[in-house]
Amino acid sequence: MKHLLKLSDLTSEEIVEILNLADQLKYEKKNGIEHKHLAGKSLGMIFEKASTRTRVSFEVGMYELGGNPMFLSSNDLQIGRGEPVEDTARVLSRFIDAIMIRTFDQAEVEDLAKYGSIPVINGLTDYAHPCQVLADLLTIREHKGKLQGLKLCFVGDGNNMANSLIVGCIKSGMSVAIACPETNKPDAEIMAWAEKNGDFVCTSDIKAAATGADVVYTDVWASMGQEAEAEERKKIFAGYQVNEELMALANDGAMVLHCLPAHRGEEITAETFEKHADEIFDEAENRLHAQKAVLVMVMKD
Repeated sequence: MKHLLKLSDLTSEEIVEILNLADQLKYEKKNGIEHKHLAGKSLGMIFEKASTRTRVSFEVGMYELGGNPMFLSSNDLQIGRGEPVEDTARVLSRFIDAIMIRTFDQAEVEDLAKYGSIPVINGLTDYAHPCQVLADLLTIREHKGKLQGLKLCFVGDGNNMANSLIVGCIKSGMSVAIACPETNKPDAEIMAWAEKNGDFVCTSDIKAAATGADVVYTDVWASMGQEAEAEERKKIFAGYQVNEELMALANDGAMVLHCLPAHRGEEITAETFEKHADEIFDEAENRLHAQKAVLVMVMKD
């Protein structure tokens, strides 16, 4: 595993390997066992989108692994003034050991990997959010004891989260039901892949999607860069809320996950969020452990 650009690049076995290593690193952290696997290594973290969990978890993770995290705002880099991404990739490859980037265009991540000579990790694009889904899978496995055979229902916009959840869950042996408006479906190629390779459905019927689910997942209706559309999106997604009525259709003991930040009263009610807060904040914490595993796998000699 040289890069983490999107989950479709990984095999099912590589996903399990990441989750197993994340389990080990989490155990070691909880028990005060140091794991300085990346001592002397430097990670450049390029942010073209704002972040709470991605920035803090990667910085802390790299520090705990013994390495040096470097925050690189696009406002401070020449890439923010028009330097081609291929030049930035080649320059940074001479200075640091890996790049994590959180940006808009998936092509920018792919080009960094193509033109650079060091590992590249996708911290989020408009197309994919692989680090989040690895943390999600880790959380589901912790709470349910397995992934194989479980059903995940995603409710809301067919965005980067939906795209990555479809791939990650199917590669982990789960079935996936996406509940979204006809106008806001996930990526067509990803859905075509899912239909051929797993148990997958995309429907506008939220109740049908949630019936028999072991995990119900949602995300904000207006992602970063879509703030101007927020009021219109409230109208589009008005019927796509995770609430107690919907959860009554899921299996007993079903989990609720949310990649955060959450807008209580929109995509999820405050009541349902608080009932499942332990699961949601375990999920947030697991960003740290899953990403540490990714860092070790792509950076360790």
